[in-house]
Amino acid sequence: MPATRHLRKIVARLLAHYGKPKPLSTNDPFELLLLENVAYLVSDQRREDAFKLLRKHAGTKPHEILAAAHEEVLQAAKLGGMHSEQRVTRLREIALIAINEFGGDLRQALKLPLAKAKQALRKFPGIGEPSAEKFLLFTRSYPVLGLDSNGLRVLVRLGFGEERKSYTATYRSVQEAIQSQLIEDYDWLISAHLLLRQHGKELCKTSAPVCEKCPLRKSCRYFKNAFG
Repeated sequence: MPATRHLRKIVARLLAHYGKPKPLSTNDPFELLLLENVAYLVSDQRREDAFKLLRKHAGTKPHEILAAAHEEVLQAAKLGGMHSEQRVTRLREIALIAINEFGGDLRQALKLPLAKAKQALRKFPGIGEPSAEKFLLFTRSYPVLGLDSNGLRVLVRLGFGEERKSYTATYRSVQEAIQSQLIEDYDWLISAHLLLRQHGKELCKTSAPVCEKCPLRKSCRYFKNAFG
């Protein structure tokens, strides 16, 4: 990897460009699962609003989700976008798993060795390795830099790892490339996740990336290949 690509410098540049990320609305593992599933293909603010509505009218503990009236959960799911009825079913399924598999308390499972903690989270629908690592980071259970698709795309374009045939293989390639550059500091890692995600959403988009406004273009492999 070229010496110009230092993850700490990249995160620092993103921090200078975007400013300090907004604090997370929760670090509770079950609430993070609800936040992930209460909305679909909406803005971050809309997702937060749907989660707050769920918290207000139905509650955000497993037994509260199961005891809540259908309309109370549906109201939040509707605010969260399309397929609202399916997401009500998904939220109740998540609550059932939390109670049946973990006695309603996920925090104890996240204290298991890393591989088993990830395995526990993957019992929930839609949770793969990237999401599991993100939850372990956000709950401050393990200092891992879980990445969403936006952050992953940014790092691949910068030259960390390689685009592989599958998303899982690409994710692991990037994780291997950044491993030696990570800081075991939760605040820094969470900030890095949020800043990389924001950059991927706002400038380093899947199609038509706004390279001319990118604060990282001087050290970006994608930019050099595209524009010489």
